[in-house]
Amino acid sequence: MQNKTVLENKPIDTEGLTDLIVDSIQDIKGKNILKLDLRLLDDAPADFFIICEGDSGTQVNAIAGNIVKRLKEEVDTLPSHVEGRDFSKWVLVDYFDVIVHVFYPETRQFYEIEELWSDAQSTEYQNI
Repeated sequence: MQNKTVLENKPIDTEGLTDLIVDSIQDIKGKNILKLDLRLLDDAPADFFIICEGDSGTQVNAIAGNIVKRLKEEVDTLPSHVEGRDFSKWVLVDYFDVIVHVFYPETRQFYEIEELWSDAQSTEYQNI
């Protein structure tokens, strides 16, 4: 499931894509960023989940928008699907191999995605 794209004439793999997504989240001060590596799990829907949260609906939308904008500009990649922007409690941005979940804090707590995929290898990122 390795997705290759071009960044300044250099290929970017799925892990490079996750790094760019995390950086895009940090640009908008997204909090509690967690990357779940699902590659070793059977029946995983993607290689990676990236989960984060924003303090308001406006910030949740801004984080998702910045991810889409930067990946389009920097690696000429658009998501296959974006869902949830109308209510901004949980915006899902789907890049096939990488699925980004941008949550409002209470919504993240309610759905507990981290718990559902607790057997995945996880990487936490510092809040900036």
